[in-house]
Amino acid sequence: MKKIILTSLLSAVLLVSCTELEVTPTSFITKENFFKTQDDAVASVTAVYASLNIDPGEQSLFGRNLYFLTDMGADYAAAGVSATNPQVRAISSLTHDATSDRVQLAWKQIYNGINRANVAIDNIPKVTGSDVVKTRLINEAKFIRGLLYFQAVRLWGGVPIVLHEPTSINVENLKGPRATVDAVYTQIIKDLTDAESLPATYAANEAGRATSGAAKAILAKVYLTRKDWPNAILKSREVINGGYGYALFESFQDIFTKTKKNGKEHIFSVQFEPNQAGNGSSGSTFQSTSFTGFTATEPADIISDVALFYDIYATGDTRRDVSYKKQLLNPATGTLYTFPKPIFGKYLDVTNLAAPTNVAINFPIIRYADILLSLAEAINERDGATLEAHELVNQVRRRAFAKPILTPDLTVDLVGLTAVQLREAIREERKKEFVQEGQRWFDLVRWGTLVTEVKKVTAKNTVSARNNLYPIPQSERNIDPVGLPQNEGY
Repeated sequence: MKKIILTSLLSAVLLVSCTELEVTPTSFITKENFFKTQDDAVASVTAVYASLNIDPGEQSLFGRNLYFLTDMGADYAAAGVSATNPQVRAISSLTHDATSDRVQLAWKQIYNGINRANVAIDNIPKVTGSDVVKTRLINEAKFIRGLLYFQAVRLWGGVPIVLHEPTSINVENLKGPRATVDAVYTQIIKDLTDAESLPATYAANEAGRATSGAAKAILAKVYLTRKDWPNAILKSREVINGGYGYALFESFQDIFTKTKKNGKEHIFSVQFEPNQAGNGSSGSTFQSTSFTGFTATEPADIISDVALFYDIYATGDTRRDVSYKKQLLNPATGTLYTFPKPIFGKYLDVTNLAAPTNVAINFPIIRYADILLSLAEAINERDGATLEAHELVNQVRRRAFAKPILTPDLTVDLVGLTAVQLREAIREERKKEFVQEGQRWFDLVRWGTLVTEVKKVTAKNTVSARNNLYPIPQSERNIDPVGLPQNEGY
């Protein structure tokens, strides 16, 4: 039997906040030497989680790299003068091609996480320990694998389905043809369905792990993306009515407050701590690239059009001043600083503005507001603008305007809308609710409105139908040009 080097898996097990593990490898370790005990199984799954928030020497997948594709590649975000990577600027202007280093990195990071999950799933059954714990760990790995394939299929369409660790480093054996979109979704649904058996909660020191509620929530989004309205409704209602304790925070700001991490609205978040990965590894870099200090220097990540995005919030909508910052108090001088142009604000650590690197604000993959709006959308598409669909949207709106969430309030509530009007209202709420949360590009693509909406931004008017998918990285096609045909327009 060949010995498989697990360096890429093990090197990720570094100060991962969601599991309280500190495992730093010092040499090559083979599978036969590593997978012996239940602790080894736990460490392998820690490495799977680490694929989301750690990439030595690079911006991690959910620390900012995926943002380039899902947010800067959409309409509201753009590259500022501090963004010096020409490939980032190309994505911002939608002139990128198959040689884009950010697209290649996203592909690599997603498949690195998938491979780590495969290694864990294949080998955990062999270790000593509790069968209950081993099954849980396998399903956590399946959750991450399903989540990563969900990112991949939406970014690139059909992608290779890899479900087991490689048994050879021979390039020929590493090739994998593109599967159909339907086949990828079938695998995603299978992984997430298995993950539905995960625990509903964990101990406080294990906050951030995948739960049964998180699996159902991602499944709801999968079905919504597929326009499978009955199953989107079913899974959304299971999240809401499943006794998980999910609810909206009373304050929108609490979603992005360090002391409120993994709270009642956070269904699944990527965990971040200050400098969590040590030297040479990156966690979240959102603060350092959205805020360059109390100067007029334009940051790397900027709002593309103030009138189209900042100015659209009604008076009293608290989401604007959380999502964007026009003013900030300088903690060193006590001076209130007004920026020439609003900067992004959700991931700014206002208690740590003097050291804006690798802050401890988590990245929300899915939160309760998303489920409320997803259920409203699915109901409206299947049954029309019912009272229930109105109420689900109104709960999100009431919180936005700092009103009691469950109490009808005609000053902010939507009433009596047609299905077409409610569809547009839901889309507008998502636009205001999920700024810089990796949702916008996916929303526009699934609605079929990407070209129409992005064309409204002058600097992005080169958008075309090709931008509904990203190119298969040329470096991957160089290995297998036949099995990996390029997406149209690239």
